[in-house]
Amino acid sequence: MKEKITFKSSMVPVLGLLVVLVYGLIIQPKMLKMNEMSLEMIFLLASAIGTANLFYLKFSWDEIQESMVKKLNQGLPAMMILFSIGVVIGAWIVCGAIPMLIYYGIKIINPSYIYIVAFVVPIIFSTLTGTSWGSVGTIGIVIIGIAEVIGADLSIVAGAIVGGAYFGDKMSPLSDTTNIAALAANVDLYDHIRSMMNTTFPAAILAAISYGIIGIFNSPISSNIDLQMISETLEALRTSFNFNIILLLPTLIVLYGSLTKKPTVPTLISSSIVSILLAVIFQKFNLGDIIHVLHSGFNVEMITWGKDLPDNVIRILNRGGLYSMASPVIVTFIVFIYIGTLDRINALPIIVDHIFKFVKTRSVAILSALGATAITNAMTSNQFATSFIVAEAFKPKFDQLKIPRKVLSRSLEDTGTMIESMLPWTTTGLFMAATLGVPVMAYNRWQFLTIFNIIVAIVLAITGKGCFYKDVKSNINPTEENETNMEVINEN
Repeated sequence: MKEKITFKSSMVPVLGLLVVLVYGLIIQPKMLKMNEMSLEMIFLLASAIGTANLFYLKFSWDEIQESMVKKLNQGLPAMMILFSIGVVIGAWIVCGAIPMLIYYGIKIINPSYIYIVAFVVPIIFSTLTGTSWGSVGTIGIVIIGIAEVIGADLSIVAGAIVGGAYFGDKMSPLSDTTNIAALAANVDLYDHIRSMMNTTFPAAILAAISYGIIGIFNSPISSNIDLQMISETLEALRTSFNFNIILLLPTLIVLYGSLTKKPTVPTLISSSIVSILLAVIFQKFNLGDIIHVLHSGFNVEMITWGKDLPDNVIRILNRGGLYSMASPVIVTFIVFIYIGTLDRINALPIIVDHIFKFVKTRSVAILSALGATAITNAMTSNQFATSFIVAEAFKPKFDQLKIPRKVLSRSLEDTGTMIESMLPWTTTGLFMAATLGVPVMAYNRWQFLTIFNIIVAIVLAITGKGCFYKDVKSNINPTEENETNMEVINEN
């Protein structure tokens, strides 16, 4: 007979992960002067703790494995996208699309404005497409390449790119996380977006001002930018690839697929296939080299007709390929195994419901939802799961306290969607670091959009400003409202 699932038994795998994280990422490198423990090992040990807990609770291996496989099945689309992005980056380089965009970007963009450009351009792209990953994996690659050439601080640039990409991921009606948050809280999509304007717009303005100030006082120009290096870079790109406007076709395919909500993986693969054809037609690489790029990434040694390339060009071009995403995919795989051990006993909903029983006021309810969302996303690396878990836990409390559901849906994104890119073990953090070549812990302190967004969300929760307390009835349908009123009567 299985043991009863209690709050204590639910906490075992969560505390296990916390202990391993603290040891592996803080104690081991900071106190013991050893290398950080890899994320693969951290989540493998956490999975072992979660599995041991399930055995203790009398679950069979078949039951445990079933839960793990179920979560892996849910995580498979993310892993497929990771692999596809690796392929498309390599394909866009070998066909000349990324080198061409970097070439003209260097010539057009004023170095003094690189940080704010790195923030604003992904905002436009992600708002139009609704995808943060697609924005970083396309226009983000171009901007980081330009930044490296002009001598900008790559940590700041990466933080700006990721923040800009997440603006659209949060605010675009085309975004999957935006739709899921609205669905989980039973809120109209556009009510949800309008609610988020109260936190995200001020945060974006503050972030843009911050990047602008950094550009004025710490621009590459003021750091004695190496004009000779820029000249050498432009020359190396121009002589290594043949540029023409048709090379933009692969990027337009991804843009079209995003705007029309086509499936992500087929869209990326289609773009890669077109890139291969363009590489065969316009570039000097042979077909064997091009296929090798899709597998292992671009290598400048393939450019046999050019002179020795500058080191920064080598760093820009030597990337992409299926195996460039091997480490993020492996970590993602193990993370979902760990989450499977949580789901088997419904651990997170039990923990959230137990911890937040004390909530009695509106401001505390909103602050609690923000905190619960951040913790749940950090533990699951999955905003979809986070939205439904936290929404189900807090909907009755928000209704009881007459807080509009659109404040709850907003909270799901203010600390859920937004925090993913700030943590090195989440699927998003792994993707951003692998794609931009900048570690999460290097760029996250410069990801101003998320930092300001969380601050604004907390301030609004405490003050009650922008919380729509007068609109509460418009966000609960009659059936739900009657149920809520009955709950309040029964409680009284």
